[in-house]
Amino acid sequence: MSETETTQPKPKTDQRHFFRGATIIAGLTMLSRLFGLVREAAINALGATQTMGAFRVAFAIPNLFRRLFGEGAASAAFVPIFTEVAQKEGWDKARALLANVAGLLAMLLGSIVIIGELAMLGVLIFAPQSVLDAKQMGLVLQLTMIVLPFMITVCLLAVASAALNCKGHFAYPAFAPIMLNIFQITAVMLLHTLDLGSSRAGLYLLCVSVLVAGIAQLVGVIWLLKRFDLAAMLTIRPVLAPTRRVAALALPMLIPLGIMQFSAFFDRIYAHILSGGTLGVGVVTWFESANRLYQFPMAILGISLATAVFPLFSRYAANDDIAGLRSTVNRALRLSLFMGIPAGAALIVLAEPTVALIFRRRQFLTIDAIQSAWILQMYCIGMWAYFCNHILLRAFFAQKDTRTPLRVSVALAGFNMLLVGGLVFTPLKGGAMGLATAITASISTITFTLILRSRWGEIGLRSIMVSLARILVATASMCAAIIGVMYIMMEPLALETTTNTQAGLTLLVCIPGGILVFMIVAWLLKATELTELRQAIKHKSAKTEK
Repeated sequence: MSETETTQPKPKTDQRHFFRGATIIAGLTMLSRLFGLVREAAINALGATQTMGAFRVAFAIPNLFRRLFGEGAASAAFVPIFTEVAQKEGWDKARALLANVAGLLAMLLGSIVIIGELAMLGVLIFAPQSVLDAKQMGLVLQLTMIVLPFMITVCLLAVASAALNCKGHFAYPAFAPIMLNIFQITAVMLLHTLDLGSSRAGLYLLCVSVLVAGIAQLVGVIWLLKRFDLAAMLTIRPVLAPTRRVAALALPMLIPLGIMQFSAFFDRIYAHILSGGTLGVGVVTWFESANRLYQFPMAILGISLATAVFPLFSRYAANDDIAGLRSTVNRALRLSLFMGIPAGAALIVLAEPTVALIFRRRQFLTIDAIQSAWILQMYCIGMWAYFCNHILLRAFFAQKDTRTPLRVSVALAGFNMLLVGGLVFTPLKGGAMGLATAITASISTITFTLILRSRWGEIGLRSIMVSLARILVATASMCAAIIGVMYIMMEPLALETTTNTQAGLTLLVCIPGGILVFMIVAWLLKATELTELRQAIKHKSAKTEK
């Protein structure tokens, strides 16, 4: 098959439908991330202290399980099997599969929670006080015991949301995280009102708000499952044959799909251990602030695109339509580069005013903003790879291939930890965590792309490279324009002498101006991705008018 035949998108309704789904997810995800930034700003105002670092480490533990079992392995393995059962055996069988998977997942996670709670209680009772006092480890365990049950509700929410996505409902799954942000923002406002700050009582209250939010999210998704005729009583026995297939796919996925999330979790633990010594006291807060900001465009654009396209990948794979799968993967990769490269470059250039405007207030000082911006810049070097990785992993999973990502990611997981462990003792310090993640993700993207190309013969690398050249030129033009404006508005580009008002005005001019420059240059260079986006939007508008 020729390169042109391989890369030309099929004129099918479902290929347009995945982009429309992505726009719905992106819009609600943007709202969720905006609420998330408000929440982080409120929490950061409590100070970049070891006490706050203890809370962030504790909250990272159920979040790790959410990303591995919920949004990660369980849902990624569930979608292709659920789609196949729905198409070949009907929605009654698919509903039974959902009930079986959710029931077994609830039992597994409930067992993990019980064992974890008992183990942490034992440590708190029997461990020497000197060990519990070191790096606030006793507080970390107490806070973890409060938030750990959250992983049950959030993982069940993720699996139910995946089923709703397969039925074409994208709104509530993307809206649910907003509820968590609202509950936490309310709790932080109460902390400020009661002047509890980052005291133990205040952090206990913050953790309880997480549990309440998880219950509210689950109640909402159960109501929607009933509305879309997908609700059924959870079942544990008998274990259905499709459920066994989901489990067989999910187990090897735990490492490859969760590689970036596990690396981030390792970074938090490592940073907390080194806080106050090799790294600054507030390093966990700096890290979390940078992590929140680099994931903002990735969640709105990259993960939204990957989430929407995954059912389509699974549909092509289930029908053995390799040509359709190839074409859609190619298009998704080009769109990922078209969005990921300029997003990462813009955040690198605008890191300091962005962090200052959002987080610098009360106990979060200028030095905290500078350190957070440095870590953010290192993360953003790999933004293009983060976007593409989500597409490539789902291409493997749609074909029920989990071993290849497993082998690649196991090797890269160890490599990432070695990088972090060594680079933190260089002048990079906290920035080592971001750079190591960027390097690992880049290697992963290149490796996965080459493997798919060797299997499929062609995935349109020529068209991808042509698009990449245009994107780089447009991105360079955008960065030059932004730097010029920053020099005028923030001279001499020193955050210490820049007020939050100046930072805000700079972003107000640079962000829309940079986007405009990028789009104009991309249009002059005849970037096909710009045309595809415009056609998809026109098609959506036409459907709405009808």
